Amino acid sequence: MSIRCETHGDGTNLTATVSGRLTLTDVVSLRDSLLKCLAEQPDALLIDLARLEVDQPLALSVFTVVLRQAARWPGTPVLLCGPTPATRRHLVIGAHQRLPLFAGIAEALAQVHNERITVPSLNEQLLPLSGAPRHARDVATEACLRWDLPDLVGAASLIANELVANVVDHAGTMMTLHLSLRARHLNIAVRDGSPALPVPPVDVNPDSLGGRGLLLINELASAWGCLPSADGKVVWAAIRRP
Repeated sequence: MSIRCETHGDGTNLTATVSGRLTLTDVVSLRDSLLKCLAEQPDALLIDLARLEVDQPLALSVFTVVLRQAARWPGTPVLLCGPTPATRRHLVIGAHQRLPLFAGIAEALAQVHNERITVPSLNEQLLPLSGAPRHARDVATEACLRWDLPDLVGAASLIANELVANVVDHAGTMMTLHLSLRARHLNIAVRDGSPALPVPPVDVNPDSLGGRGLLLINELASAWGCLPSADGKVVWAAIRRP
């Protein structure tokens, strides 16, 4: 692999330094590395391109993919920083020209600080025990009432229940339930220690009480998905605010 992606954080923001020669064969690995950054739900993700060379410009579409995911969840701003003149020329034309591009890290951080918005959030660590889904429902209900969203109590508590129950039933690891309030959505996410991705059932027995979790989430959420994390995965769902 010709590309390296190294990350470091300052407590709120995360910087991913991408170095090497970018080709189409690097797209999947770079995408996964950047998606793991989003799974950390930083206030902002800064992608440092100062040491990036572009062999195949089409491979730059990886940044468009990452920005689209960030817009769906978790709502984290993604900023591209410090490209060389050659890389910048590729980034300001065609499909890439709308990417948020900054001369360097300092300029990007200034933008982040100027537009910083406090995002209301709740976090709860849970053991993989039978009572965890019920506790998740209580946390989701508390969040909706605290943020004056009584109409979302039903959907949010059911989604939180199913996300946590999925970890209890399949992953069996410690988990973190995270709820956050964005401008248009209430976001609910559960992070666990298993890299195994959830697979929605194709056929569910109508008389069965199980196997409905992800189908229920699909019905209640305006969007949902799964991202790899450094130590497992994050399954997330977004509910549109009234």
